Amino acid sequence: MIYDYKITTGTGEDLDLADYRGKVVMVVNTATGCGFTPQYEPIEQMYRDYHDQGLEILDIPCNQFGGQAPGTDEEIHEFCTLHFNTTFPQMKKADVNGENELPLYTYLKSQKGFEGFGEHQYKALLEKKFSEADPDWAKKPDIKWNFTKFIIDREGNVVARFEPTTDMAEVEACMKALL
Repeated sequence: MIYDYKITTGTGEDLDLADYRGKVVMVVNTATGCGFTPQYEPIEQMYRDYHDQGLEILDIPCNQFGGQAPGTDEEIHEFCTLHFNTTFPQMKKADVNGENELPLYTYLKSQKGFEGFGEHQYKALLEKKFSEADPDWAKKPDIKWNFTKFIIDREGNVVARFEPTTDMAEVEACMKALL
């Protein structure tokens, strides 16, 4: 259960996920220099629209995909607030795959593996890129790219995983159903 984990905020404080008991939570790995970076806008809008109903967002910047989050935690926060007026909290930049991945991500991936990119303009490009590096990439639960989203219900269950190619309206519909 996600309530068993702690993560570090962008300001260096420990955040106990047990504090989110009873909330609907979106966990998303983000990057400031990615083709999907504009997703900050609908994520922020969802936060503003549904936070009072129990939505929380855990924005975890990650530099593992194309080096697209190169700044410090402070620089990333400044970028997001300046360009997207974000008000949801950002966590400390962290790895979501590999030997240094956050334990939270190990858990999330064990609950919801990769199920494909769906129809999107970047689908063929991403699939080609990954298959050249690893023929078995699609069978692995690893996070494939920036802006992969996990949705957790009010009881702490991981109910959905959305790849960055998923239409944000689908992500919003899932969250609304849980609120």
